[in-house]
Amino acid sequence: MGMKVAVVGATGAVGREILKTMAERSFPVDAAVALSAGRGGGQEVSFGEDEVLKVRSLESYDFSDTDIAFFAAGAAVSQVHAPRAAGQGCVVIDCSSAFRMEADVPLVIPEVNANAITRFSKRRIIGNPTGATIQMLVALKPLHDIGKARRVVVSTYQSVSDGGQSASNGGREGMDELWTQTRGVYVNETPPGEQFPKQIAFNCIPHIGDFMDDGATREEWALAAEARKILDPDIAVMATCVRVPVFIGHAEAVHVAFERPVSEAQARAALRDAPGVIILDRREDGGYATAAEIAGEDTVYVSRLRRDLTVPHGLAFWCVTDNLRKGSALNAVQIAEELVARKLLDD
Repeated sequence: MGMKVAVVGATGAVGREILKTMAERSFPVDAAVALSAGRGGGQEVSFGEDEVLKVRSLESYDFSDTDIAFFAAGAAVSQVHAPRAAGQGCVVIDCSSAFRMEADVPLVIPEVNANAITRFSKRRIIGNPTGATIQMLVALKPLHDIGKARRVVVSTYQSVSDGGQSASNGGREGMDELWTQTRGVYVNETPPGEQFPKQIAFNCIPHIGDFMDDGATREEWALAAEARKILDPDIAVMATCVRVPVFIGHAEAVHVAFERPVSEAQARAALRDAPGVIILDRREDGGYATAAEIAGEDTVYVSRLRRDLTVPHGLAFWCVTDNLRKGSALNAVQIAEELVARKLLDD
């Protein structure tokens, strides 16, 4: 029997992608509800090929007859309304940073730590990790299983579709700003930036999230903290997160030091067998994946796999994924699928 599912932030890029992904994967929905905080009420969004949903107000919505609510409207909205939804008996899958590091909220990547989902019952909230964490750990998990990763140095190259000051709207304002600035450069009328700390068109910005006292940004801290919570509490992660002028798709250059030797052949075999991973790695011009060709894909692509000779038992690789799909919406829907498969929604 199908369920009643609500999507909070349905007018944003991630919310729309959640609706699209549920329809594509035939998630068992009897009734879908599109919700928006603030100005989104009254708009319409598509659900599947034939259904159009009228967006309703989040503030007045009663979650008591809703089975699952996806929250994709930013931390401020989640902090207020996710506990309310959970308190009314709904299971919340939250795509924001609001609850990710709270001890009694599981943070789940189904390919990496699916069993953690069983710990949701106290709060009835499940965290969806940040997109940069998801793609790194989906690629790293099969290698960690054979060699035990001890230290990771990662540089991320993150698109604008999950960024900007209005990330609560799924990065749509960030994409609009990149488009407007790019067009403006050609007519020598680049408009001032509002979503990013510096011009994003034709530029790279080494600043995602607020700066912390130690000089790291919040996004860099989150990558390390989430990796410890999801994969291994003893793993050390050093991240530099960079915003790049790309609309959709995150890329990462990852260097890993393992506790045990891992040969390149072993690594390739493990990655070939790993769920959610495709190796695209030919040592020739164009024999690697980039953000331009993976938009709309559900997979983490791994390329440029090679030895890192600067550390004992080191490997390096490049990985890319669609940050709106596996980096957010798909992972959230996979969490919901896991709840259904394990019958965890049954009273």
